Amino acid sequence: MPSVLPMDLELAGRTALVTGADSGIGWHTARLLLQEGARVAITDVDPDRLDAAAAKLPGDVLAVAADLTDPAAVDRLHREVVAGLGAPDVLVHAAGVTGAQGLFHEIDEDGWRSTLETDFFAAVRVVRTFLDGMRGTGWGRIVLLASEDAVQPYTDELPYCAAKAAVLSLVKGLSKTYGGEGILVNAVSPAFIATPMTDAMMQKRADELGVGVEEAISSFLDEERPFMELKRRGEAEEVAAVIAFLVSERASFVNGSNYRVDSGSVATI
Repeated sequence: MPSVLPMDLELAGRTALVTGADSGIGWHTARLLLQEGARVAITDVDPDRLDAAAAKLPGDVLAVAADLTDPAAVDRLHREVVAGLGAPDVLVHAAGVTGAQGLFHEIDEDGWRSTLETDFFAAVRVVRTFLDGMRGTGWGRIVLLASEDAVQPYTDELPYCAAKAAVLSLVKGLSKTYGGEGILVNAVSPAFIATPMTDAMMQKRADELGVGVEEAISSFLDEERPFMELKRRGEAEEVAAVIAFLVSERASFVNGSNYRVDSGSVATI
């Protein structure tokens, strides 16, 4: 896939924080924002992986490792980002995990709590922590990563689906609360993107079926995602391009939306 060229999104001079940025969608989003002239801070839980990811980005970036399920760690993240770059006026929350898997009766309460803690409450915590820095400035952009699963739940990952549905509701509520202050809040809902998370899912499927990874991907598309009309996994930079648009001046009339980047996977309108 060819590299994405600058889109003239008028982000020069803006400051952005991207969570879940040591790989995948978060990393590619940080790359595009840097390419568009923004100052960027990235965070993820593993400091070594985060530093390695930062070293591959095109430009100076502030890397601050933090466990977003820990309120004290998020407070420290806030202090270090503000001290290093100033208060972000762009927030992209891409951090998340697949979480507890299995049928409903197979998942215990701890599985539900741990999944919701990472995939929903971390979003609440990060927005609460960084929102005040946007208020009063008349300009802010927040994008939270949801999923096709939010509106099209799958029976073997209901905690993840429920968390992402909650993210969509949060986005809509935030957009109504703060849109009048110039803070625009939107969601992006990918489906089956080539990331380390889906790599692990497909390796597990390949091992269970006794086939190669590419065959596991093909059978997954046929059996589990029949409405993905392009018949391939998406690329992380294809999602990042939509995020970069939404946090830009070009999306100045987009608020409370949910952009699906899913190859048609969601079957309804």
